[in-house]
Amino acid sequence: MLIDIAKRGIPVYRQCALLDLGRSSFYYQPVGDDSYNEQLMRLIDEQYTKAPFYGRPKMTVWLRSRGHRVNHKRVGRLMQEMGIRGICPRRNLSRAKMKDATFPYLLTGVKITHPNQVWCADITYIRLHRGFVYLMAIMDWYSRYVVSWELSNTLDADFCLASLERALTINKPEIFNSDQGVQFTNQDFIACLQSADVRVSMDARGRIYDNIFVERLWRTVKYEEVYLYDYQSIPEAKDRLGTYFRFYNTERFHQSLGYKTPEAIYNEQNIN
Repeated sequence: MLIDIAKRGIPVYRQCALLDLGRSSFYYQPVGDDSYNEQLMRLIDEQYTKAPFYGRPKMTVWLRSRGHRVNHKRVGRLMQEMGIRGICPRRNLSRAKMKDATFPYLLTGVKITHPNQVWCADITYIRLHRGFVYLMAIMDWYSRYVVSWELSNTLDADFCLASLERALTINKPEIFNSDQGVQFTNQDFIACLQSADVRVSMDARGRIYDNIFVERLWRTVKYEEVYLYDYQSIPEAKDRLGTYFRFYNTERFHQSLGYKTPEAIYNEQNIN
């Protein structure tokens, strides 16, 4: 740094003049802040995927241990933008508005015995080379089959509703489970489920195992696909994720499914 703001004998404007540097150029220093924030968000995403119990304090300490001089306010702001709640291990991309409807958790003690008994949905952060998008997926609990998914660069409810409407053209569940985010408590989203005669279930706040299968899906998608490629654009991300989900549904063997694919289980015992 050629400008020394602590040098009392020579004011900043004079130092700028001596160096032929515009004073506004000194005071306005973007220094790639957006780019650095994106770097931090990539690190936060990877560490959160490894350790979902890391909230804002632990994530701040972890970033500092990696040489990043960040404070808890910045980390909290980035985690909020990514949709990561610092107070509980599971993601909840936005809190439900008070006016929006919430529903009880219906799956306590329920044995999942067949496809389309329960579908679950969630949203996660997907990084790009520059920036990020949000991924929403609807999955059948019994078979782990991804029924529908959608990408968006905002957290508006529209992309979730579009994915739900597409899923309901394929089949419908008896129960639909999600968290209490505004996308899932949205009146149009709830109305779409109710018009299809689907019972609505929502996770209790702070319960990390209510939607555990979709949380496992996110870790699988990120480790097996997202972290291996540097998506340059939203169309590329959509294309690659489409290829991956086809592989996940039709070719990827699951130990928990007796080394069968989700599609095989979904179609083998599907109740229409």
